[in-house]
Amino acid sequence: MHTMAESLPPFAPSPLAPKRATGLLSGRRILLGVTGGIAAYKACELARLLRAEGACVQAVMTRAAREFVGAASLQALTGSPVYDDLWGARVDDGMAHIGLSRDADAIVVAPATADFLGKIANGLCDDLLSTLVLARRNERCPMLLAPAMNVEMWAQPAVQRNVAQLHADGAQLLGPAWGEQACGETGAGRMLEPTAILEEVIAAFQSKVLQGRRVLVTAGPTYEAIDPVRGITNRSSGKMGYAVARAAREAGAAVTLVSGPTRLAAPYGVRCIDVLSAQEMRAAVLEAASDADVFVAVAAVADWRPESATTNKIKKSDGAPPTLALVANPDILAEVARLAEPPFCVGFAAETEDVIDHARAKMRAKRLAMVIANAAQDAIGADESELAIIGETEVRTLPRAPKLELARQIIAAIAERLPPTAA
Repeated sequence: MHTMAESLPPFAPSPLAPKRATGLLSGRRILLGVTGGIAAYKACELARLLRAEGACVQAVMTRAAREFVGAASLQALTGSPVYDDLWGARVDDGMAHIGLSRDADAIVVAPATADFLGKIANGLCDDLLSTLVLARRNERCPMLLAPAMNVEMWAQPAVQRNVAQLHADGAQLLGPAWGEQACGETGAGRMLEPTAILEEVIAAFQSKVLQGRRVLVTAGPTYEAIDPVRGITNRSSGKMGYAVARAAREAGAAVTLVSGPTRLAAPYGVRCIDVLSAQEMRAAVLEAASDADVFVAVAAVADWRPESATTNKIKKSDGAPPTLALVANPDILAEVARLAEPPFCVGFAAETEDVIDHARAKMRAKRLAMVIANAAQDAIGADESELAIIGETEVRTLPRAPKLELARQIIAAIAERLPPTAA
């Protein structure tokens, strides 16, 4: 006799399960496959993270996976009964492999063992998970595989042949990572951490409009030292620049982020270069610009710096405050735009008045392909903003939204204007 939870159809959460209407995976139906490896315990955290981003998660386990993690844990974390039996009567027509694969927006297998990779690379299926993977509609249900195995197993030619075949068949291989393994050996084969897999799942639903492109982004403020404890900086949080870097990476680009001092973690999958001053940022940008297809200058670079910084702290005295001699900082964006073969250059204009007019003047003066304009007093430090995308002849206003959502629209606008890549 089936309980109420057991008789629920696929992807139908328990009536008691919490629901979240918002999140980067809101409304997405994720089938989480778990195979028999020691990393199976990480699937529990992955399930929690997916649900926290609004996804409806349905877990499917192999029998070997039950040796490492209990179905009750995954059921509690997903709010749905766990499927594990190809011959089970839980689905009315007895075809769970069809119903589950048709209802899913994506299939994520974490961990994916060497055995499981070999099965699906060769079209073999002898349990529910492998059968539903082969029954899915490739064009509408992406498959993401997070390999996890011993370093020597991962290096075996047979495993690498299977991995190459899966790549050719359109599967997305997530990792593996390099590091210490449960067996005590060290090397490639660790499953990616759940937070990294979550980022890959979110990115899987974004259009790859920058696939094969190289994007350079600057973010954050710069800091110009006056003495060892004081300096000139600004209130830029870096949130918009980091969002642009993340959105470019989601769109398939190889991304380098040159960042001034912030409190933000580097976006997953993005090469991050930390700098402090405008001169350090200039050096890092010029080194990377020659290899970039797109340069998005989001950083709030200080316009001036002290002519010289003292080696000792300036002491407060009873007299007048010290006089600072200031010199202009380099205009990094203009310098990149003047290169013999510049990348597609996009500037940001954070203004307090006459926003569109000032942004247009900046675009003309610096010979930019595009400028993103916003009101500084509303954008700095905020999680949301509203802005305008300004091109040579048009102005497109984007209403207030989270910065990642705006960044994705900016990346789409850039992609529309890029020349086609060489065949």
